[in-house]
Amino acid sequence: MPHLLLRQGRCKRERSGHNIRVPKMAMAQLKIIELDEGWEFMQKGIIKLKKFLEGQQHSFSSEEYMMLYTTIYNMCTQKPPNDYSQQLYEKYKEAFEEYINSTVLPSLREKHDEFMLMEFVKRWANHKLMVRWLSRFFHYLDRYFIARRSLPALNEVGLTCFRDLVYQELKGKARDAVIIDQEREGEQIDRGLLKNVLDIFVGIGMGEMEYYEIDFEDPMLKDTAAYYSRKASSWIVEDSCPDYMLKAEECLKKEKDRVSHYLHVSSETKLLEKVQNELLVVYTIQLLEKEHSGCRALLRDDKVEDLSRMYRLFLRIPKGLEPVSNMFKQHVIAEGMVLVQQAEDTTNSKVNCLSSCFTFLMVFVRKLIELHDKYLAYVTDCFANNSLFHKALKEAFEVFCNKIVSGCSSAELLASYCDNILKKGGSEKLSDDAIEETLDKVVKLLAYISDKDLFAEFYRKKLSRRLLFDKSASDDHERLILTKLKQQCGGQFTSKMEGMVTDLTLARESQNNFQEYLSNNAAASPGIDLTVTVLTTGFWPSYKSSDLSLPAEMVKCVEVFKEFYQTKTKHRKLTWIYSLGTCNINGKFESKTIELILGTYQAAVLLLFNASDRLSYSEIKSQLNLADDDLIRLLQSLSCAKYKILTKEPSNRIVSPSDHFAFNSKFTDRMRRIRVPLPPVDERKKVVEDVDKDRRYAIDACIVRIMKSRKVLPHQQLVLECVEQLSRMFKAIYDTVFDVFQLDNKEIEGNCAVLRYHTAFFGEEIGGRLIQTCRKLLAWFVRPQKAQGFWALPSNLHSQLYLALQGEGVLSCFSSSQIGR
Repeated sequence: MPHLLLRQGRCKRERSGHNIRVPKMAMAQLKIIELDEGWEFMQKGIIKLKKFLEGQQHSFSSEEYMMLYTTIYNMCTQKPPNDYSQQLYEKYKEAFEEYINSTVLPSLREKHDEFMLMEFVKRWANHKLMVRWLSRFFHYLDRYFIARRSLPALNEVGLTCFRDLVYQELKGKARDAVIIDQEREGEQIDRGLLKNVLDIFVGIGMGEMEYYEIDFEDPMLKDTAAYYSRKASSWIVEDSCPDYMLKAEECLKKEKDRVSHYLHVSSETKLLEKVQNELLVVYTIQLLEKEHSGCRALLRDDKVEDLSRMYRLFLRIPKGLEPVSNMFKQHVIAEGMVLVQQAEDTTNSKVNCLSSCFTFLMVFVRKLIELHDKYLAYVTDCFANNSLFHKALKEAFEVFCNKIVSGCSSAELLASYCDNILKKGGSEKLSDDAIEETLDKVVKLLAYISDKDLFAEFYRKKLSRRLLFDKSASDDHERLILTKLKQQCGGQFTSKMEGMVTDLTLARESQNNFQEYLSNNAAASPGIDLTVTVLTTGFWPSYKSSDLSLPAEMVKCVEVFKEFYQTKTKHRKLTWIYSLGTCNINGKFESKTIELILGTYQAAVLLLFNASDRLSYSEIKSQLNLADDDLIRLLQSLSCAKYKILTKEPSNRIVSPSDHFAFNSKFTDRMRRIRVPLPPVDERKKVVEDVDKDRRYAIDACIVRIMKSRKVLPHQQLVLECVEQLSRMFKAIYDTVFDVFQLDNKEIEGNCAVLRYHTAFFGEEIGGRLIQTCRKLLAWFVRPQKAQGFWALPSNLHSQLYLALQGEGVLSCFSSSQIGR
């Protein structure tokens, strides 16, 4: 062995003033190591390393390792021409090639299948160990020679030898021996061995996945697709939809498990996509539409667990949930239409019984709520609150929730259902918690109603009757539903309703003040218990007022309250709505005295008979100053209905102007207190007409706002923007969008109608168009009492109107004083 010791002289530092001088290191003259001599020594170390890898010898000692390392170091640091770095770099590679050809390949070629895989794994592990040892021995090459020459690193050279000589020859056999299909069929395999084999495909790329993907993954994915294609074609014929989905879910679970145990993590998405494609994508429609077990059958039979599994499976597929959500939507529509048809059939069969019709319509609304609860639970539980299914549920309910049932819109039915819950004596007997829960569900249903403004008007009408006639079961529940409606539809939706509730509280305070006024002014007392409810016009529905000539008994009541009210305010006008009043009067009949609960009009009619025993139709009409329609209705309730307080000549059920009426002293009833109802009046037509008018005002104002902002806008774009802004409350009617503009305001640009905003436009027809526009915008912005009209407003509201219309650009050429005139 050559002498390999390196002698170093001692390093001294010498100071010379402020400079530090380090003298050159003295080095002993070393013996030159020739290439053959040095490599012969290294060969002995390599032979020992091979025996160590074969398990025939122990590892290197520290001294042996240092001698081998130092030999390479000295041979690489000798001065040219004795610097053997290039030759050693080449011999490093030759050492691997010789070992592979003489030992590794023969051992692999004689083995097959699983034994070949085991040997392959062993030889790969040995090779990596050999690379690690030799890289240490030749480390000086890596640090200096290879770095300066930009050559492949020693580790890369060693692994490349294995790749080119071993891997390229055996990759096909190794891939074929990885028996994944056998495990899919239920056979036990050595997963640890498979993982080690696949680690070779990954490791051979030295940080790149190219070899793993091309040599193993691509063929594996192709085989996987073929395997599951065969399975799916068999299962789709033999199995029901739930059974098929169970198998598909189990297969996906097992494939994911395979990835975690021996496949590379990058294969998971690709592998699962292949399985999903063959099991689900290819057979989506066929699976979902299976006649007795598909999606519709699962929905019909309430198979919640199977529906959840269906959602989990098709969630994995791009756009896989669309056919499921569409079937869900169609199923809900079908069930909803069945409820509509049942309600139609039931109410048509009960056409002669209004109370029965009302009951069945309330049952219909309750069934709608139950249907919504059921399928909302499906969306929440089975479909994980997926937005696609929320949309499907919404679109489905919008279809049948906007159907007309027995002449009633869903908006009216929903308002009536709320009324039935909230009023005293309603058919829905619920606890407080149940009422709160039901109201919450009703508000959810309202989201599907297109005519929310129609619901608001019907609800307001019924709310007014509950409040005015003390029919509300609970003030807390009234406020609760208004809060929910406000959250659902916005503050403007409930502002009037909230004003009504507040107004009634103030009216009660006013009544207390009135009673205090009467107690302090005994002379002013009318001698009758009088309760007056003062309401703010803008909040309450419009009611028909008449110039009723009150009987003397009632006149003093009105005068007393007027005197009291004028002590509080002198600038407000009281309008008496007698149609909303009630009177309790004692009827002294021959058998007994009966307390009669009547409307104000009915009481006025009966009080006339205190002075006369017999009156003709025309006499009653002239004394009370009532219209024929109102009078006929009143007299019919008193002489032709259940309680015949008056007798009529001739004795029939039709009231005519030639009839005569007399007080029926023989009338009797088993009750001492009875309520005499008026024939019901169908207010539906008037409510719809009022809503249509309000819609027109809303459309007009919306057009003005948009055109003021945009200045110039194509007709079609204007229509779209109007519909979009108004769609939260109702479906805007396209034909009405143009009506706010005159023909002069439409200009033709190119081939499309373009609207231009001109502030002077509204001033061209002062007598007609301006007033019409002002009234419309007044109803939208200021909302006065409609009966008073525009010109009857006080001067302070004129100025408000001026500001509102000027803000819309309508009155740029008129002054506030001109509007006042």
